[in-house]
Amino acid sequence: MHHAKKRFGQNFLRDAHFVRACIEAIRPQAGDTLVEIGPGLGALTRPLLAQLPHLHVVEIDRDLIAKLHAEFPPARMTIHQGDALKFDFSKIGDKLRIVGNLPYNISTPLLFHLADFAERIVDMHFMLQKEVVERMVAAPSSSDYGRLSVMLQYRFDMVHLFDVPGEAFHPVPKVTSSFVRMRPLHPLPNPARDPAMFAKIVSAAFSTRRKTLRNALKAHLTDHDFAALGIDPILRAENLGVADYVRIANHLLAHPAGD
Repeated sequence: MHHAKKRFGQNFLRDAHFVRACIEAIRPQAGDTLVEIGPGLGALTRPLLAQLPHLHVVEIDRDLIAKLHAEFPPARMTIHQGDALKFDFSKIGDKLRIVGNLPYNISTPLLFHLADFAERIVDMHFMLQKEVVERMVAAPSSSDYGRLSVMLQYRFDMVHLFDVPGEAFHPVPKVTSSFVRMRPLHPLPNPARDPAMFAKIVSAAFSTRRKTLRNALKAHLTDHDFAALGIDPILRAENLGVADYVRIANHLLAHPAGD
Protein backbone atom coordinates (compact mmCIF):
# COMPACT_ATOMS: atom_id res chain seq x y z
CA MET A 1 0.00 0.00 0.00
CA HIS A 2 1.32 3.43 -0.98
CA HIS A 3 1.14 6.27 1.52
CA ALA A 4 0.69 9.70 -0.07
CA LYS A 5 3.77 11.87 0.27
CA LYS A 6 3.12 15.44 1.30
CA ARG A 7 6.36 16.74 -0.26
CA PHE A 8 5.09 15.64 -3.69
CA GLY A 9 1.60 17.09 -3.13
CA GLN A 10 -0.02 13.68 -3.67
CA ASN A 11 -3.82 13.46 -3.62
CA PHE A 12 -4.92 10.42 -5.62
CA LEU A 13 -8.16 10.48 -7.62
CA ARG A 14 -10.24 7.46 -6.62
CA ASP A 15 -13.88 8.20 -7.60
CA ALA A 16 -14.82 6.10 -10.65
CA HIS A 17 -17.45 8.60 -11.80
CA PHE A 18 -14.92 11.42 -12.07
CA VAL A 19 -12.29 9.14 -13.62
CA ARG A 20 -14.79 8.36 -16.41
CA ALA A 21 -15.62 12.07 -16.78
CA CYS A 22 -11.93 12.88 -17.21
CA ILE A 23 -11.39 10.15 -19.81
CA GLU A 24 -14.49 11.24 -21.73
CA ALA A 25 -13.20 14.83 -21.77
CA ILE A 26 -9.73 13.74 -22.95
CA ARG A 27 -11.09 11.32 -25.62
CA PRO A 28 -7.80 9.48 -26.21
CA GLN A 29 -7.28 8.15 -29.74
CA ALA A 30 -5.05 5.26 -30.79
CA GLY A 31 -2.64 7.49 -32.73
CA ASP A 32 -2.12 10.03 -29.94
CA THR A 33 1.24 10.78 -28.37
CA LEU A 34 -0.15 11.11 -24.88
CA VAL A 35 1.85 12.10 -21.81
CA GLU A 36 0.55 11.76 -18.26
CA ILE A 37 2.19 13.89 -15.59
CA GLY A 38 2.14 12.22 -12.18
CA PRO A 39 0.29 8.95 -12.89
CA GLY A 40 0.24 8.19 -9.15
CA LEU A 41 -1.71 5.01 -8.44
CA GLY A 42 -2.94 4.77 -12.04
CA ALA A 43 -6.55 6.00 -11.76
CA LEU A 44 -6.30 7.70 -15.17
CA THR A 45 -3.40 5.58 -16.43
CA ARG A 46 -5.29 2.29 -16.75
CA PRO A 47 -8.34 3.64 -18.61
CA LEU A 48 -6.02 5.64 -20.87
CA LEU A 49 -4.05 2.50 -21.74
CA ALA A 50 -7.31 0.67 -22.39
CA GLN A 51 -7.67 3.00 -25.40
CA LEU A 52 -4.02 3.61 -26.31
CA PRO A 53 -1.26 1.27 -27.51
CA HIS A 54 1.38 3.29 -25.63
CA LEU A 55 1.60 5.98 -22.95
CA HIS A 56 4.40 8.26 -21.74
CA VAL A 57 4.42 9.15 -18.05
CA VAL A 58 6.50 11.63 -16.04
CA GLU A 59 6.84 10.62 -12.38
CA ILE A 60 9.17 11.78 -9.60
CA ASP A 61 8.25 9.26 -6.86
CA ARG A 62 10.58 6.23 -7.07
CA ASP A 63 8.16 4.04 -5.11
CA LEU A 64 5.41 4.71 -7.63
CA ILE A 65 7.83 4.20 -10.52
CA ALA A 66 8.63 0.73 -9.17
CA LYS A 67 4.90 -0.09 -9.13
CA LEU A 68 4.49 1.19 -12.71
CA HIS A 69 7.45 -0.89 -13.91
CA ALA A 70 5.92 -3.97 -12.27
CA GLU A 71 2.52 -3.47 -13.88
CA PHE A 72 3.27 -2.08 -17.35
CA PRO A 73 5.86 -3.44 -19.82
CA PRO A 74 8.06 -0.97 -21.75
CA ALA A 75 6.10 -1.73 -24.93
CA ARG A 76 3.03 -0.16 -23.31
CA MET A 77 4.60 2.56 -21.18
CA THR A 78 7.67 4.78 -21.31
CA ILE A 79 8.49 6.05 -17.82
CA HIS A 80 10.36 9.35 -17.59
CA GLN A 81 11.70 9.56 -14.06
CA GLY A 82 12.15 13.08 -12.76
CA ASP A 83 10.64 16.41 -11.86
CA ALA A 84 8.03 17.62 -14.37
CA LEU A 85 9.11 21.20 -13.58
CA LYS A 86 12.50 20.45 -15.13
CA PHE A 87 11.47 17.92 -17.75
CA ASP A 88 12.19 18.64 -21.42
CA PHE A 89 8.90 17.65 -23.06
CA SER A 90 10.44 18.20 -26.50
CA LYS A 91 12.35 14.91 -25.97
CA ILE A 92 9.09 13.04 -26.49
CA GLY A 93 8.30 14.69 -29.81
CA ASP A 94 5.59 16.81 -31.40
CA LYS A 95 1.78 16.85 -31.34
CA LEU A 96 1.75 16.01 -27.66
CA ARG A 97 -1.42 15.56 -25.65
CA ILE A 98 -0.63 16.10 -21.97
CA VAL A 99 -2.86 15.12 -19.06
CA GLY A 100 -2.58 14.85 -15.31
CA ASN A 101 -3.85 15.31 -11.81
CA LEU A 102 -1.23 17.94 -11.04
CA PRO A 103 0.31 18.50 -7.59
CA TYR A 104 -1.29 21.73 -6.41
CA ASN A 105 1.90 22.93 -4.72
CA ILE A 106 3.68 23.27 -8.10
CA SER A 107 0.74 23.85 -10.45
CA THR A 108 1.44 27.50 -11.38
CA PRO A 109 5.19 27.12 -12.15
CA LEU A 110 4.41 23.88 -14.00
CA LEU A 111 1.84 25.62 -16.20
CA PHE A 112 4.41 28.30 -17.05
CA HIS A 113 6.99 25.60 -17.82
CA LEU A 114 4.55 23.79 -20.13
CA ALA A 115 3.76 27.06 -21.94
CA ASP A 116 7.35 27.00 -23.24
CA PHE A 117 6.45 23.86 -25.22
CA ALA A 118 3.15 25.20 -26.63
CA GLU A 119 4.34 24.79 -30.23
CA ARG A 120 4.63 21.02 -29.67
CA ILE A 121 1.31 20.56 -27.86
CA VAL A 122 -2.11 19.66 -29.28
CA ASP A 123 -3.98 20.03 -25.99
CA MET A 124 -3.70 19.56 -22.24
CA HIS A 125 -6.24 18.33 -19.68
CA PHE A 126 -5.46 18.90 -16.02
CA MET A 127 -6.98 18.48 -12.59
CA LEU A 128 -6.13 21.59 -10.61
CA GLN A 129 -7.29 23.50 -7.58
CA LYS A 130 -10.58 25.21 -8.53
CA GLU A 131 -9.25 28.57 -7.43
CA VAL A 132 -6.36 28.26 -9.91
CA VAL A 133 -8.66 27.30 -12.80
CA GLU A 134 -10.91 30.27 -12.04
CA ARG A 135 -7.86 32.53 -12.27
CA MET A 136 -6.75 30.89 -15.51
CA VAL A 137 -10.04 31.55 -17.33
CA ALA A 138 -10.98 34.86 -15.64
CA ALA A 139 -12.10 37.83 -17.72
CA PRO A 140 -10.55 41.31 -17.41
CA SER A 141 -11.92 43.50 -14.61
CA SER A 142 -12.94 40.47 -12.52
CA SER A 143 -11.49 39.74 -9.09
CA ASP A 144 -9.85 36.48 -10.26
CA TYR A 145 -8.09 38.11 -13.23
CA GLY A 146 -4.34 38.48 -12.76
CA ARG A 147 -0.88 37.72 -14.09
CA LEU A 148 -1.68 33.99 -14.47
CA SER A 149 -4.78 34.84 -16.52
CA VAL A 150 -2.90 37.12 -18.91
CA MET A 151 0.16 34.93 -19.37
CA LEU A 152 -1.83 31.74 -20.05
CA GLN A 153 -4.56 33.40 -22.14
CA TYR A 154 -1.78 34.80 -24.34
CA ARG A 155 -0.90 31.26 -25.44
CA PHE A 156 -3.97 29.11 -24.75
CA ASP A 157 -7.70 28.81 -25.21
CA MET A 158 -8.94 27.40 -21.89
CA VAL A 159 -12.22 25.86 -20.75
CA HIS A 160 -13.25 25.08 -17.17
CA LEU A 161 -14.92 21.69 -17.74
CA PHE A 162 -16.23 20.53 -14.35
CA ASP A 163 -15.59 20.61 -10.61
CA VAL A 164 -14.52 17.67 -8.45
CA PRO A 165 -15.17 17.55 -4.68
CA GLY A 166 -12.41 16.73 -2.21
CA GLU A 167 -14.10 13.44 -1.35
CA ALA A 168 -13.16 12.11 -4.79
CA PHE A 169 -9.50 11.98 -3.69
CA HIS A 170 -7.37 10.21 -1.12
CA PRO A 171 -6.17 11.77 1.04
CA VAL A 172 -9.05 14.27 0.93
CA PRO A 173 -7.76 17.79 0.11
CA LYS A 174 -9.25 20.81 1.84
CA VAL A 175 -10.17 22.40 -1.50
CA THR A 176 -12.45 21.73 -4.45
CA SER A 177 -10.71 20.75 -7.68
CA SER A 178 -11.57 21.47 -11.31
CA PHE A 179 -10.78 19.80 -14.62
CA VAL A 180 -9.60 22.20 -17.32
CA ARG A 181 -8.84 21.91 -21.04
CA MET A 182 -6.04 24.00 -22.55
CA ARG A 183 -5.45 24.30 -26.30
CA PRO A 184 -2.51 26.29 -27.68
CA LEU A 185 -3.48 29.18 -29.93
CA HIS A 186 -2.00 28.67 -33.42
CA PRO A 187 -1.27 31.24 -34.66
CA LEU A 188 -1.18 33.60 -31.68
CA PRO A 189 -3.97 36.17 -32.14
CA ASN A 190 -1.86 38.87 -30.45
CA PRO A 191 1.83 38.01 -30.92
CA ALA A 192 4.37 39.91 -28.86
CA ARG A 193 7.48 40.86 -30.81
CA ASP A 194 9.50 40.12 -27.65
CA PRO A 195 7.78 37.61 -25.33
CA ALA A 196 10.28 38.42 -22.55
CA MET A 197 9.29 42.10 -22.68
CA PHE A 198 5.60 41.12 -22.63
CA ALA A 199 6.15 38.94 -19.54
CA LYS A 200 8.13 41.74 -17.85
CA ILE A 201 5.35 44.30 -18.38
CA VAL A 202 2.61 41.93 -17.18
CA SER A 203 4.63 41.11 -14.07
CA ALA A 204 5.29 44.79 -13.32
CA ALA A 205 1.64 45.76 -13.81
CA PHE A 206 0.34 43.10 -11.41
CA SER A 207 3.11 43.45 -8.83
CA THR A 208 1.02 46.09 -7.08
CA ARG A 209 -2.62 45.42 -7.98
CA ARG A 210 -3.99 48.40 -6.05
CA LYS A 211 -1.82 50.89 -7.91
CA THR A 212 -2.86 52.65 -11.10
CA LEU A 213 -1.05 51.70 -14.28
CA ARG A 214 0.68 55.10 -14.18
CA ASN A 215 2.33 54.15 -10.89
CA ALA A 216 2.82 50.43 -11.55
CA LEU A 217 4.47 51.05 -14.93
CA LYS A 218 6.19 54.37 -14.21
CA ALA A 219 9.58 52.79 -14.89
CA HIS A 220 8.41 51.90 -18.39
CA LEU A 221 5.71 54.33 -19.62
CA THR A 222 5.26 58.10 -19.55
CA ASP A 223 1.95 59.93 -19.86
CA HIS A 224 2.93 60.53 -23.48
CA ASP A 225 3.26 56.76 -23.99
CA PHE A 226 -0.16 56.12 -22.43
CA ALA A 227 -1.67 58.76 -24.73
CA ALA A 228 0.00 57.21 -27.78
CA LEU A 229 -1.36 53.80 -26.78
CA GLY A 230 -4.84 55.14 -26.04
CA ILE A 231 -4.75 53.61 -22.54
CA ASP A 232 -6.08 55.51 -19.53
CA PRO A 233 -3.22 55.63 -17.00
CA ILE A 234 -5.60 55.68 -14.01
CA LEU A 235 -6.85 52.18 -14.85
CA ARG A 236 -5.49 49.23 -12.88
CA ALA A 237 -3.72 46.12 -14.13
CA GLU A 238 -6.86 43.95 -14.06
CA ASN A 239 -8.66 46.34 -16.43
CA LEU A 240 -6.45 45.53 -19.44
CA GLY A 241 -6.82 42.53 -21.74
CA VAL A 242 -4.08 40.41 -23.27
CA ALA A 243 -4.05 42.49 -26.47
CA ASP A 244 -3.46 45.68 -24.43
CA TYR A 245 -0.39 44.21 -22.73
CA VAL A 246 0.96 43.04 -26.08
CA ARG A 247 0.49 46.57 -27.48
CA ILE A 248 2.39 48.03 -24.52
CA ALA A 249 5.27 45.56 -24.94
CA ASN A 250 5.47 46.14 -28.69
CA HIS A 251 5.33 49.91 -28.17
CA LEU A 252 8.27 49.74 -25.77
CA LEU A 253 10.40 47.95 -28.36
CA ALA A 254 9.88 50.87 -30.72
CA HIS A 255 10.02 53.53 -27.98
CA PRO A 256 12.25 52.32 -25.12
CA ALA A 257 11.69 53.89 -21.71
CA GLY A 258 13.26 57.35 -21.61
CA ASP A 259 13.08 57.93 -25.39
